[in-house]
Amino acid sequence: MIQIENVRADFPVLERELRPGKRLIYLDSAASSQKPLSVINAMDEFYRMNYANIHRGVHQLAEESTEMYESARAKVARFIGAKKNRQVIFTRNTTESINLVANSWGRKFLKAGDLVLLTQMEHHSNIVPWQILKQKIGIEIDFVKITPDGRLDMADLKIKLAREPKLVSFTHMSNVLGTINPVKEIIRLAHSSGAVTLVDGAQSVPHFPVNVENLDVDFLAFSSHKMLGPTGIGVLYGKLEILNQMDPFLGGGDMIKEVRFDGFSANELPHKFEAGTPAIAEAIGFGAAVGYLEEVGLGTIVEHENELLTYALLGMSEFKDLKILNPNVDNKGGVIAFYSDKIHPHDIAQLLDREGIAIRAGHHCAQPLHTVFNVHATARVSFYLYNNREEIDQFIHSLHSAINFFK
Repeated sequence: MIQIENVRADFPVLERELRPGKRLIYLDSAASSQKPLSVINAMDEFYRMNYANIHRGVHQLAEESTEMYESARAKVARFIGAKKNRQVIFTRNTTESINLVANSWGRKFLKAGDLVLLTQMEHHSNIVPWQILKQKIGIEIDFVKITPDGRLDMADLKIKLAREPKLVSFTHMSNVLGTINPVKEIIRLAHSSGAVTLVDGAQSVPHFPVNVENLDVDFLAFSSHKMLGPTGIGVLYGKLEILNQMDPFLGGGDMIKEVRFDGFSANELPHKFEAGTPAIAEAIGFGAAVGYLEEVGLGTIVEHENELLTYALLGMSEFKDLKILNPNVDNKGGVIAFYSDKIHPHDIAQLLDREGIAIRAGHHCAQPLHTVFNVHATARVSFYLYNNREEIDQFIHSLHSAINFFK
């Protein structure tokens, strides 16, 4: 079990009173998580005592910075079970990682008429890059359906795999439904049809163990800021044989071996895809975040979040006018999206904010998914290792008050 009070003490923002007597209750971790002191201090210490640009200097500060940056890469590689550190490419976020694949792999290996298979539960970050590629080179895009209770329709997946897509790109865990997809089985089926696979791990890697070797995934994308780390840095993991075949994404410093007036030679992995001065302090903060998660233990976090999810769903079952997208408990992460036909989600969120409770309202960068359920927007609560039952009790109480206000 998580020693919840010890964990909460590591997050200074949780002591903040947003209004007199209203201490912050943060239920928006699916959008971005809060940061522990170990991450804040690691970045502060680096800027105070070690800062210099990396890979380019022989003075002590440059060497220290380079070592700290590459140490962070090694921590992340270990965290996801990558065999080689150079399989971890630092990007700005999950969105940039997917765009990197669409541009560097897609533009080289896809042609007009080739099929890219997605699902109806995708975040815009795993839809729009492929739509742009469709506009540019004429690929086809299709979407695996979801069931009325918010699960991936595996029968529809098998039907569409018979069309032999070149790429199957899908979310590990939906940021709206909380649905945890059977990734290993999907990857096995996709590979059997000859497809390359890309997994959006933005919602999975922060919350439960993800091992790239065990999954046999070709690409995995995720972000630091959703897993206790800073904004502005994310990861693209890739299999070496695929990454080596891809062209650079951006051109500039650090991604080259040699530049001539008539051309250039690209650097080796991972530097080939990390042009210019990277987010050095952010990488160090990212490494500290990984260390914190390892110390607490992902297995412990899974148990804690499952308990909170079950408890919250039980409390929300009291509301007859609320509808929950994917009300299941099994194979679901700590995310609950809900709506009422009588109250707009933004109104619910604003009234809860008056009580110091931070939730999300809108389409959560998943408009097509909301269209499937014939709803314009939802309110969403999401949990992480620093939440507790008392916060859920207060959320349920304040939700009652908000609904009664509109009655």
